[in-house]
Amino acid sequence: MRRLAAFAVAVFFTLTSLVAAQDTPQPDYTAWEKLASQAEQILQSGQANDARLEAIRAEVVKWRDQFRAAEGTNATRISTLKDQINALGPPPAEGQTESDDLATRRKSLNSQLSELQAPGLTAVEAFGRADGVVQQIDKTQRERQATALQRLAPTPLNPKNWAPALQEGYQVVAGISNEVMTRFQTQGGWQGARDWAPSVAIILLIAVLLLSKGRRWIDSLPSRLSARASERTRAALDFAVSLGQILVPLIGVILLVAALIVTNLFDQWGLPILFALPGAGLALFGAIWISRRLFPAQPGALPISLPLPEKPRAQARINGSFLGVALALHQVFGSAILPLSSFSGKTSADERIPLQITDASAAVWHLPIICLGAYFLFRFSSVLRHLPRYDSSENPPYRLRIGAIIGSAGRLVALVAPVLAAIGFVAGANALLWPMIMTMALIGLLILLQDFIADLYAMAKGGDKSARDGLVPVLVGFALVLASAPLFVLIWGARTAELSEFWSKMKQGVAFGGVRISPTGIFAFVAIFLIGYSITRAIQGAFRSTILPKTKIDAGGQNAIVSGLGYVGVILALMLAVTSAGVDLTSLALFASALSVGIGFGLQNIVSNFVSGIILLIERPITVGDWIEVGGKQGIVKRISVRSTHIQTFDRTEVIVPNSDFVSQSVTNWTRNNLSGRIIVPVGVAYGTDTRKVARVLAEIAEDQPTVLITPPPSVVFKGFGTDAMNFEIRAIVSDINGGTGVVSEINHQIAARFAQEGIELPFPQRDIWLRNPEALGTAPELEAKAAPESGDAQEVRDEAPQAPDATPAGTDHDDGAAGENAGYGERFERD
Repeated sequence: MRRLAAFAVAVFFTLTSLVAAQDTPQPDYTAWEKLASQAEQILQSGQANDARLEAIRAEVVKWRDQFRAAEGTNATRISTLKDQINALGPPPAEGQTESDDLATRRKSLNSQLSELQAPGLTAVEAFGRADGVVQQIDKTQRERQATALQRLAPTPLNPKNWAPALQEGYQVVAGISNEVMTRFQTQGGWQGARDWAPSVAIILLIAVLLLSKGRRWIDSLPSRLSARASERTRAALDFAVSLGQILVPLIGVILLVAALIVTNLFDQWGLPILFALPGAGLALFGAIWISRRLFPAQPGALPISLPLPEKPRAQARINGSFLGVALALHQVFGSAILPLSSFSGKTSADERIPLQITDASAAVWHLPIICLGAYFLFRFSSVLRHLPRYDSSENPPYRLRIGAIIGSAGRLVALVAPVLAAIGFVAGANALLWPMIMTMALIGLLILLQDFIADLYAMAKGGDKSARDGLVPVLVGFALVLASAPLFVLIWGARTAELSEFWSKMKQGVAFGGVRISPTGIFAFVAIFLIGYSITRAIQGAFRSTILPKTKIDAGGQNAIVSGLGYVGVILALMLAVTSAGVDLTSLALFASALSVGIGFGLQNIVSNFVSGIILLIERPITVGDWIEVGGKQGIVKRISVRSTHIQTFDRTEVIVPNSDFVSQSVTNWTRNNLSGRIIVPVGVAYGTDTRKVARVLAEIAEDQPTVLITPPPSVVFKGFGTDAMNFEIRAIVSDINGGTGVVSEINHQIAARFAQEGIELPFPQRDIWLRNPEALGTAPELEAKAAPESGDAQEVRDEAPQAPDATPAGTDHDDGAAGENAGYGERFERD
């Protein structure tokens, strides 16, 4: 079995090497030369229409892709030959010689290299020519499109153009009617209609039901489901079900068109109108759906995406729906019949219908549709302009700003477009008005999709409404906006070929400082880095929860190992991501040098903290769970990160200390090697107490504590004589210093109880106060007379009273001779 597996592996690698050794198939350069010459002649003549140019461009793009693939022909062998030539050393300088064998070998390798490089160089040359043809075609079509938009038709306000316009319109209707009648008679009349009448009748019946009854049923379905759904799923379910308000009637329109096409009664006159109906139906039903979702009639049933009071909300809903009606009319009449709608350069009018409608008649028919769309656009934009007045904290502020900006732009377009159409610039008016309406519709759709994504995320989070404002919905919504950028470009007249060309250029990348950056490279960088980061986190989790707990490494060491794995994993993931993106690290040497200078000046604190964090993880002076003191702060180490260390103080506050402080400052680690530590309990006793008895009682109390170590034993120290008491200290070593405060508290409780039992008196502060000249205080009546207000009687008493000497505190200088006589008098005060 093992031999069979080994044989299979050998065969696989052999086939792989054979396939890799095969040369890339070379393009047929003869056929390419013929096509390129024809394309260049057609472009030079300028006679080809847009359809012909698009066909030529598509063919040239295919050839260009082949040439791009052929540029890498013999790439592996060329790289090998270059390495062999470099191994020979630099070629001899002028006037110097090298050995014959070396010179012969160098010449042979250079000859092989030139031969192998020839197909790639030919492909590069052909690629440049093909790319030039494509760019010339794009330039020609852009010029035609600009010319068509600037085309001035006869003014539709001239009454002379109205009668021909009505006549040509009647000819279109008559042409459709005659076409249907002629083909009906050709197919055998009612007799021949029996073959398709039953199937057409069934399809028409289903279409009519979907258009008439289906929408009404779908309109009531969200409210019925919302009543039965839970709170967490109601918003998302309501949005998903409401999409049926577009799909159901649109399916009805498609079935209606299919039924009419099955009859085979329509041809050149009627088919353009039939083909335009699905697009018109999508515009109509989509506009109604977006208007109802953005501006609901019942705010309690649907979440309001844009804050508006009831009356402006109703106006926006109605005018938005009528914008869909105007856009649908433009789709039917403008795109299917009237030639001015095709002045963007995509299709010529004579290829669409048999009747060549004049520009004057087309302008007459376009003007009322443009005026209708402009009227409802102006009313709708007027409501949007006032969105900032109705600000709401539940809505992102950027929506209000975008709504106000798009409202102001819409009002301007609504005023300019009818004026342009009245002058005669009908194509320019169409190119300005309808893209503006579709831009508003797309912005509204993006808002609804962002809310739907937020509802889905909130539902995934268990119905937490605060999750709607989380980071994930915001990022997904931002990605959605970026993905919709090509749609905005297409709306405003860009061709899909131009978008594909832009994407092709982007895939080749943009050179920046010797590094080529491309979307695929960026995607590869992000994907590889996220994968590497995820693997790193998984390995960290496995070590933290499974491997390290089974070892004898302490908690701090385990944290250091896990953090080190994280650093190494992130660095490796970053390096792999950079190399997978196609970035040559050697090309970043200059950038790295400049960055190092910036680090030296502006980022030195960050680098210092980062290096200090690595030192902490390697030397481990502190670890997670240690009780430390640094910078006057005490607490338990909770986490050591790249830049800082998180300490939780004993009052449950979080202190973030830069790692450099642990390297540059002194740090006290109370639990560095073990948890044991010394506690000191001071206590004082009253004078006259038996000191030996006090020492014996305190020693017994300390020895009775369960966490106090016997080796070394606790000691009682008689510190000395204080002002009010004789001071003692209990000094003991506890097994866990983290519980030292509790031990001190328990010792104090037992000291109070034992001293009461033993009759040992706790001291209290005592003060002796001596007064000089106490007779100066006088009697109580005299003191009251002195404290009374300065009335006339009191003034007389004070004047008649004998002057007494001032009372002076002891220890102060006084010139009164009676001070010595009263020096022996004093009074003692005691304070508890």
